[in-house]
Formats: sequence, structure tokens, C-alpha cells
Amino acid sequence: MRPDCLFPLYADVGSLPGVGPKTAPLLEKLAGPLVKDVLFLAPTGLVDRRPMATVQAAAEGRVATVEVVIGAHRPPPGRPGPGRGKAPYRISVTDAATDFQLVFFRADPNWLRSLAPEGERRVVSGKIEFYDGMAQMVHPDHVLPLDEAADIPAIEPIYPLTAGLTQRAVRKAALGALERAPELEEWIDRPLLEAKGWPSWRAALEALHHPESGGDLDPSAPARQRLAYDELFTHQTALAIARERARRGPGRSSQGDERLRARLYAALPYELTGAQKRTIAEIRDDMQDERRMMRLLQGDVGAGKTLVAFAAMLVAVEAGGQAALMAPTEILARQHVASMQEYLDAVGLRMAALTGRDKGRARAETLEALRSGETDIVIGTHALFQPDVAFKDLRLVVIDEQHRFGVEQRMALGDKSPEGAPPADMLLMTATPIPRSLALAQHGDLDISILDEKPPGRKPIETKLVSLERYDEVVDGLKRALARGARIYWVCPLVEESELSDLAAAEERARTLSAVLGKEAVVLAHGRLTPAEKDAAMRRFASGDAQLLVATTVIEVGVNVPEATVMVVERAERFGLAQLHQLRGRVGRGEAASHCLLLFGAPLSAAARARLSIMRESEDGFRLAEEDLRLRGAGDLIGVKQSGLPKFRIADLERQGDLMRVAHQDARVVIERDPDLQSARGQALRVALHLTEQMAANAFLSAG
Repeated sequence: MRPDCLFPLYADVGSLPGVGPKTAPLLEKLAGPLVKDVLFLAPTGLVDRRPMATVQAAAEGRVATVEVVIGAHRPPPGRPGPGRGKAPYRISVTDAATDFQLVFFRADPNWLRSLAPEGERRVVSGKIEFYDGMAQMVHPDHVLPLDEAADIPAIEPIYPLTAGLTQRAVRKAALGALERAPELEEWIDRPLLEAKGWPSWRAALEALHHPESGGDLDPSAPARQRLAYDELFTHQTALAIARERARRGPGRSSQGDERLRARLYAALPYELTGAQKRTIAEIRDDMQDERRMMRLLQGDVGAGKTLVAFAAMLVAVEAGGQAALMAPTEILARQHVASMQEYLDAVGLRMAALTGRDKGRARAETLEALRSGETDIVIGTHALFQPDVAFKDLRLVVIDEQHRFGVEQRMALGDKSPEGAPPADMLLMTATPIPRSLALAQHGDLDISILDEKPPGRKPIETKLVSLERYDEVVDGLKRALARGARIYWVCPLVEESELSDLAAAEERARTLSAVLGKEAVVLAHGRLTPAEKDAAMRRFASGDAQLLVATTVIEVGVNVPEATVMVVERAERFGLAQLHQLRGRVGRGEAASHCLLLFGAPLSAAARARLSIMRESEDGFRLAEEDLRLRGAGDLIGVKQSGLPKFRIADLERQGDLMRVAHQDARVVIERDPDLQSARGQALRVALHLTEQMAANAFLSAG
């Protein structure tokens, strides 16, 4: 139930001053349908209209506000009347030091004579231009008698517009919305408010719509910071409520005795990294809890996510249950099988694979082994959540590349616990480093573990930027590398040639490289091939039957060929940093030195050059993700991998990522201390949740 104090803000925008039937749809398109939407429409610029004595020294394009004496009117030649020809109507005016002109096109002469009668004084405000060496104001924003000049704001905020709306109309509506904003009880912790020097909610809105300088428009301005924190804090509180309600639901404690994990660690030819140890401990503690685990495992390329997932699955098996790992493609599923297979004998587990390719008797035997509990771990694709797949005691579900699955698909597998048992624990994995602020915005309802170290012994990958004009030199170098037995990736952005694009086509590039390097040496893989054809191509490359794989970004994740030491990305300037980082991560997996050649087409734009230079400087996926956010902005990063990222009205995730972290921590603390929001602060926070319409909390708020 919505608090009474907010009712004025939930009126239609048509109720605002100056908003009529024609303006209301335009304002709704710009801001939203309600008064509160206009209230949070933030100015993006400002105009300085402080009075000056003369326009004599004013720079062209500057807005000037001056007192003038109205001189002669010079209508355009021709018959009297509005809208005559294309010539302007000119009015000579004189300020304290110089003459200039007011210029109007297609204006009613009678209206202009009443607006600016000859011989009278007026205050005019508008942009200065020069024509034939004389200053002029074309369609001044204000022409007012002296006793009305106080209505001209000294500093006027500039709002975003849509076709058909004027600044004056939007400003009037925004001030009308501001008048309806109530004083509300504070929901921010007093120490934080004082430490940051933030104003109250109502005072912050006043400052938002009455900026006094350009600094007031900056995300670091106290009023904007406070309103941004409100958005982030209520968003994170809504996610924390959703998380807490999910965790309040039934779960099972999976207490492992460490016998299988001890065997795994003893069989490893290397020590676990500190990040792996920390992450495994976080997952183990979650699985021991009576509440259901919902955790995201985020790791850089080569950070050892698969081993962490395997250790988590061992906890489930040690506790007497089963574990399942679901991958989005058959290639990736079978790669997980291969990478875990080497540890199975040491650990003593029974593992099976289940993909769409499995049919008939083989599939029936796999399903029966899962039902009976004979199989401890199953690794597969979408085939795992089909209705006929049943488990004896499913304790843990691991979802790899989780963004490739829908929520219902993930939950369908998690719900395959034995009848009457709580849903299985859930561990979601992503191989794409996401900036911390974006990860919290998208996954604030999950606990997040981050693998930010690489196993010792991983050699750095030498990255070079090479112009496509040196294509022949590159191919000659690859020919020498192939003669030494090297295995090479060559990635193109398109599958087929297109007359509309100069981008390399994978099929055409495979033909040209085959002609130079030999048909048997080159194999092609792209997304339009059937799964069987893709698998066959990948098997030829992995086995060494083919030494050079020409591909599209189908190889971006899930391909593990330790013998591959060279990655060539053609037209690298057309790829994002995240994609380039994932592609580069396909090499450098063995003991030999590896190289990445980023072939670019000249000339490079400034943004493309910055992106490729960062790739050359760093292999840290999290640093690259932060740079990508800085260069492209959160909006451009919203796509397959960041789908569901919220759009905030005031908060700027590129520049206020630290606020997101504070908001996340504060929200967790609030919900842990006051899960039903019954305290005084909790009640105030309920109002804020309604105000910012955090949908994740709606059912909770309605019930309360």
C-alpha cells in the first residue's frame, strides 16, 4: 500500500502547471507518466543569465542579459502581416554602451510592437550572434519590462528535451513537481549523511533543480551524490530483500568431510592460488548453511574457475549427494569433462556426460545411473533440465556462462532435487570479468566470489598491434611458425563476404590462407555450422591434424587447446575489450611462450586506438573491464552479457561505482538487522522503496 505522503507525486503529468493535452504526451515520452518522473528529471546543463551592462565584449554564442532602450522597428519588405517571406523582422536596441538588434522570423508584427514598444526600456536575454559585424539576438528567450525582469533566473538549468517541448515548458513542469515533493523521514544513516555532507532528500531535490554553478551538475556534487545513493541504496535493498526471502526458503546443509578434496589437492601439480582457496572456502561455508546457496563465481581468463567448481561439486558428493554442471554448448560441456577427467581416478568419482547428442540406449543408461545415484557428477547442456532427467540426491547445480541461460532454465535444473527435498544449491559462473559496480547492479541478490589471481607459471602473452597493410608479413611469419609445429587461431568478425562491409569474412579468409599455407593445415569453425561440423573442426585443431583454425567469436569461450600459442584477431578495432580479452585467453595455456596479434585497419579512431593500446598494456581482465566501462559507458555495455542491468535516473555507474559498493554494504546490513523493515529507519526506507519503485520489493511492500 502506497504511503499517503507520496500520493501527490503519483498524479499524471497532465496535472502539472502549463501541461495541457498536447504537452502531456510529450512530457510523458521524455520523463514518464507521473509527477515523480518529472521530479527526477535532472538538468544536464545551465545558462548563466546574470545581468551585464553591455553586450559589447560578449563572445559569440554566449547568452547575455542586458537592459536596453527599444529603438526602431524594421519589418521585412512586402505586404504587412505575419509570416511574410524569409526576411527577418529587426528591432534596434541600445544597451549601456552599444547598439545591437533583436531578430525575429515569421513573427506577428503587432505582437512584436506590443512586446517591445519603441522608446521603452526592456530587459532582454538570449544568445549573441554576429551578422555583418553587428551583434544580434535571434528570437530572444526573454523580452520583459523592468518590473518583471526578476522572473529571469540568474542561473537557468537546461533539461533534456524531445521534439515539441521547450525549455520553458519543462522548467515550469519540473518546478511544479518540486512544489509537490514532501518532506520525508530520513532513511540514510545519520553518520553517513554527516560524513558525506549530504543534504536531506527534499533539500537535494531543491539543489538539483536550482543549480548555482556548473559544479552542481557534476556527479560529485553533494545533492547529486545523495540522490544517486538513494537510487543505488533502494535498488540494493530490494535485491537484498529478494535474496533474504530466497535464503529464508528451505535449503539443505551439505557438510563435506574433505576426503575427496584432499585427494584432489594432492593430485594437483601446483598449489591453489589464494583466490581459489578463499573462494572454495566461501562456497563450502554457504553449502554447510541450512539456507540455500545462491552465489556468482566471477573469474578472469585462466584463473581456475573450473577447478573451484569441481571442488564445490566434491563437497556435495562428500555429503552423500550429487552435483550437476550445465554448460551452454556441447563443446564447452565436453571440455569440462576432459579437464576434470584427469582428476577422477585420483579422487575416485563416477562422472557422466549428457548432451543433446546422446540418444537411445546410451542416454537411457546415463539417466538410470543418475536416478540410482550410481553417477556422482554429471556434466551436460540444456539436456540436463529435460523432464525425464531425475537424480537420486541432487545437492549442487553449477551453471557455466550463466548469462546464456534463462532464469527458468536455471531453476528447472535446481528443482530436480528428490521429491520433498529443498532445491539444490546454485553456483553461477561467468568467464567475463564485469566491473564491480555493474556486477552489484545486476547480481546484487547473489553472493559474489571473485577469482582475481592466475595460477603460478602462466606466462604473459606478448600482444602486438599490427596494421592490416602488413598482412603479407604476418602470413609469412605464420608460415614459419607452422613449420615449427605451432597451432594458431585466426579470428574474423564475419562469416561470409558482404558488399556492405569491408570486414574480413571467415570463409574467404580460410580460402586465402589455405591457398598459401596448405589446405590440410587450415580448418574453419563458425556459428552457422551444425554442432557436428563445429565439433569436427575443433577436434581436428585440438588433435593437431589441422594447425590453423579460422573462426568467428564462436571460440571466445570454452575452447582449451594448450598447444595453441598464436592468436590473430583481424579487424581488432571492431571488437570490444571484453571480447578481445576472451579471445586472447585462448592462448597462453601451455608452457610455450604465446603471442596475440591485433590486426587493425587504418586509420584508427581515437576510441579504437585507446582500446587496443589498453589491450597491449594489460592482461588483467578486471582492469580491462573497468577501462571498457570508462570508455564505452554502462549503457553500451548492456547486451547479452549484461542483460538486466538497471537504468538509473541520477546515478552514474561509470563515475559513481564507489557509491554502489557503499549502497550494497549498507543494504545488506539493514536487511540483516531489520529483515521486515519494522524499525523507524525501516519504515522510512519503505517509503523510499515505493518512491524509486524497486520492483523486486513490490510484493514484500504490498504485504507489509
